[in-house]
Amino acid sequence: MKIELSCISSMATRLLLQELLKDYPAAGGPAVRLEAVGGVLAAKRVQAGEPFDVVVLDSEVIGRMIDGGQVLAGSKVDLVLSGVAVAVRKGASQPDIASEQSVKQAVLAARNICYSTGPSGVALARLFERWGIAEQIKDRLVTAPPGIPVGALVASGEAELGFQQLSELLPIEGITVLGPLPDAIQVITTFSGGVCANSQQVEAARTLLAYLSSPTTAAVKKRLGMVPA
Repeated sequence: MKIELSCISSMATRLLLQELLKDYPAAGGPAVRLEAVGGVLAAKRVQAGEPFDVVVLDSEVIGRMIDGGQVLAGSKVDLVLSGVAVAVRKGASQPDIASEQSVKQAVLAARNICYSTGPSGVALARLFERWGIAEQIKDRLVTAPPGIPVGALVASGEAELGFQQLSELLPIEGITVLGPLPDAIQVITTFSGGVCANSQQVEAARTLLAYLSSPTTAAVKKRLGMVPA
């Protein structure tokens, strides 16, 4: 009997998974139906027991779902490392982001600053606290709603300076990606996959995760702004 697998992921890995899963049948695997939504919503849906075979999210979230029994213990596979980049609207002035101090000055000078509700957004909020500017800029912070790319708000002019995973900024039209955050303040998120506890096709799901983490997928990951885990 021909099978089909189902996968849910956050938006950060949407383009990557779309490309890799498109080629999976040619590599001998079954068709895979992918649903990409905001990471918070994806986790809630898996935790609520919706029937998926594979979930791909921030590694820490997958770990919590293993502890909670929604993802099978021993099934977690690290797939990619993803860093944060900075963007402005196309045609806008481009601030210097070469150093930690220059990024801080760009943030202080911006009309408003946008980041996501995902792990990168949490890390940036902590960075602003560490810099001692969180109170000063709190009225200028714009949080992109789950599932809405930061880049879309930058492109529309709703945000002047945007921070998000490079992989999520690259496909957005109407913005200029200034580059990644400098190493001193770079935010690296590990995205991992796991087999959902209610999957009826556990071995096929494990085989899919092995494919997604295989060396043959490295070139696509790098082209889409990520590093193989």
